[in-house]
Amino acid sequence: MQPLAHLFAARPVLAAFAAMGALWGTFAAVLPDIKTQLGLNEAELGFLMLLTPLAAVSAMLVAPALGAAMGRVALPVAAALMALSFALPAQFHQPMLFALVMMGCGAATGLTDVLMNARTATLENSRQVSLMNLAHAAYSFGYFAGAMATGAMRSAAWSPAQVMATSALMAGLLALVTYERDGTIHGLTKAKGTRHTPLGAIPLIGGGIVLIAFLTENAAENWSALHIEQTFGGTPAQGAMGPAIMALTMGAARLMGQGLVQHINGIRLLIGGAVVAACGALLVAGAPSPQLAYAGFVVMGIGASVIAPTAFSLTGKFAPPDQRARAVARATLLGYFGYFVGPPMLGIIAGSLGLRAAFAIAALMLVGVLILAPLMARAQKR
Repeated sequence: MQPLAHLFAARPVLAAFAAMGALWGTFAAVLPDIKTQLGLNEAELGFLMLLTPLAAVSAMLVAPALGAAMGRVALPVAAALMALSFALPAQFHQPMLFALVMMGCGAATGLTDVLMNARTATLENSRQVSLMNLAHAAYSFGYFAGAMATGAMRSAAWSPAQVMATSALMAGLLALVTYERDGTIHGLTKAKGTRHTPLGAIPLIGGGIVLIAFLTENAAENWSALHIEQTFGGTPAQGAMGPAIMALTMGAARLMGQGLVQHINGIRLLIGGAVVAACGALLVAGAPSPQLAYAGFVVMGIGASVIAPTAFSLTGKFAPPDQRARAVARATLLGYFGYFVGPPMLGIIAGSLGLRAAFAIAALMLVGVLILAPLMARAQKR
């Protein structure tokens, strides 16, 4: 019964991760229609989306203070705001209005992400059980569901506005599940009257690893539909299969990683995941057919799946007990530069050099994990 008890206790964070995944999965799969609706090319769309990470990072900076102020309703309120914000982008045909409402999506996502990762780290350490891979698997499965549902709705000639509104409604229902009687996230801010203790290098290194992981992972998911449709002339349903396949693979791999992390050294898991993900990205870049591109997404998903959750988990594990929530929040802030900057950056590269080059550069970025993972191991021993 113990695993079921842990699963029940984790249901609020699992619902939050799944809601975020469903929203971004929908956005990635409907992006070709939004691009057409706005009348932009990849580079122009990428530049517009650069405003999204600015809003997200701003929200992340104030997330610990807001989370502490809102107490036990912090995660439900943030998740509800996130769901509401995603109903808006496809309602506008003017590029600047689209950019403004995407800033709202970024801010709500940034706030939710800091809170749900900090809450997961708290549950992990209070129950002495690994939950981070499971939580991130919920994100991947939500992403898969959102992308697949979007493919079906696009094939049925639904407008982008209808697609995004439907996804927002589903995410809103999941936001209700995030409420818990004692959901206060302790340790988000330094307790009054306590001596200031520097967090040290662990959150910086962990955040750097998460940054690289999310930069490549989220960029690949967001531009995979366009790659299939524009590079290979695929249909909307075939395009939606790109992000859906990668998300499904990552969800399944993260469930397996939930068990692996108990038996494999976390640093070695980070390095192995980066090597596999880079090979998958290179396969996507050089694929001569949609089938091989799909295979590349599978390989990329298997490798990328373990990098971010393992880095988050090690950050919480290596930090002093009274600083875990702050350390994970700091790593989240740094890491999600990659989450939000990745898609517009790859869009700009794709507009200049093509989508194949964008995926090749994503593979190159993963080499950074091979440098940072050993540094994390050394910092923990000090």
